[in-house]
Amino acid sequence: MTRLAVFDCDGTLVDSQANICRAMEEAFLLAELPAPPRTAIRRIVGLSLVEALQALLPDAATEKHRRMAADYKDAFFRLRTSGAMAEEPLFDGIAAVIERLQTDGWLLGVATGKSDRGLAHILAHHGLADRFVTLQTADRHPSKPDPSMLLAAMAEAGATPAETAMIGDTSFDMVMAKAAGARAIGVAWGYHDQSDLVNGGADVVADRVAALPALLT
Repeated sequence: MTRLAVFDCDGTLVDSQANICRAMEEAFLLAELPAPPRTAIRRIVGLSLVEALQALLPDAATEKHRRMAADYKDAFFRLRTSGAMAEEPLFDGIAAVIERLQTDGWLLGVATGKSDRGLAHILAHHGLADRFVTLQTADRHPSKPDPSMLLAAMAEAGATPAETAMIGDTSFDMVMAKAAGARAIGVAWGYHDQSDLVNGGADVVADRVAALPALLT
């Protein structure tokens, strides 16, 4: 039997909130708009950029959302290449969990609102590029919670919904999992509250990283 565990990236594998907030603040600065509070920015982590900006600026035109999304990407790349960004560390214990799941025979994947380039950078930086059999990003799919990313991951890995678990820190991940027919595993160390995860359809919520393998059995 094929067993597939698909991870979200930001807020699940890595703690990237400082860099996401800083790049979003720069995008708002370029648009000559006051930046939203960081609590609001963290709430949209997991969405693709245009959808995230639609949530932050619901009254703005679509073209403005697209322009600010491009400014965000430029700011993120500029900050990263200049060395101005903070490290995006793996959450404590994630590397060990990935090792454990592989040893137990799980196939692993990622479904993220990041770009291909952003995800590749993170995985290479942490030495995880060869751990995942399927990588799905915002470059090739509609934004979460549309199930497109997860459906593609299952097809690429040869797994059925019943054999698949989606692991994420936001309600968007949970709704996506349910829409794809997969198990929804929330994590409590990310950017949405446990109540958001439960309301999004989480079958269970891991309160710590080390608890994940047992919840997947």
